[in-house]
Amino acid sequence: MVGLKLFRTDTTKSGVTEVTPRLAEVEADVQGLVEAHMETLLGVRFLASEYSTGPVHGGRIDSLGLDENGSPVIVEYKRGTDAGVINQGLFYLAWLMDHRAEFEHLVRDGLGGTAASQVLWSGPRLICIAGDFTRYDVHAVREHRRSIDLVRYRFFGSDLLGLETVASVSDGMKVARQPRRRSVASAADVQHASMVELAGAVDEVLLGLGDGVNRVERKTYRAYQRLRNFACLCPPQRSKLLVYLKVNPQDVDLFPGFTRDVSGLGHHGTGDLEVQLRTPKDVERAQDLFRASYAAA
Repeated sequence: MVGLKLFRTDTTKSGVTEVTPRLAEVEADVQGLVEAHMETLLGVRFLASEYSTGPVHGGRIDSLGLDENGSPVIVEYKRGTDAGVINQGLFYLAWLMDHRAEFEHLVRDGLGGTAASQVLWSGPRLICIAGDFTRYDVHAVREHRRSIDLVRYRFFGSDLLGLETVASVSDGMKVARQPRRRSVASAADVQHASMVELAGAVDEVLLGLGDGVNRVERKTYRAYQRLRNFACLCPPQRSKLLVYLKVNPQDVDLFPGFTRDVSGLGHHGTGDLEVQLRTPKDVERAQDLFRASYAAA
């Protein structure tokens, strides 16, 4: 973001005008804008602002939310560069893990009982949004066993906001072990084993799309995220894999048996484009869709 230059183009005069980046006047300007559009900007449902941690703990969390996978999220803001933002966020994260019932009550009041019963306590997240970070900040997050995202912001002109992920570290969710192969396998066993192998190939492709891809395990799907989900992989079915992407179905050519518009339809995970994979060739065929969803996230 610091090295990014943004220009307005004037097609009538064939000229360009640079839009100068700037920091917010005050920290509250960033916080207010993000909280008002948190789901669009971060993929996080907003729950509370300036949440008090009580007289004993003596703190105030900038923003609390719940992400697409049900993980609790703390968002801390700094106008410029502040060496204390990560430690401050981790301080609040420790408080949150000790006050789960209080957070679930907050979720129940804001998002309903179903969301409260599905909070994913194995993957709490900290998102730090600041004007900039030092190389020491980037190193520090890699030393912690928590999911931490460092996000740099810039305002451009009067109506543009830029967000750039500087570093993103997952707490390392465990992947279920594959069952041992039996000495005598039925045709169904062989077919299932091939789908498990195909799922491994998809996992490798999605994780390899770029730095900062985090994998989150849920009972009914595996999410891949950069701040927000860009792909959700469902457990292998007998003859196919289902992957849901954050790609607008209206922007792609749909092919029966391969891609499907699931806008408004209930399914596990997030995303409006369903991709059905049956063979390694289908994985190759889906590469452009994977990359488009990754870029959109």
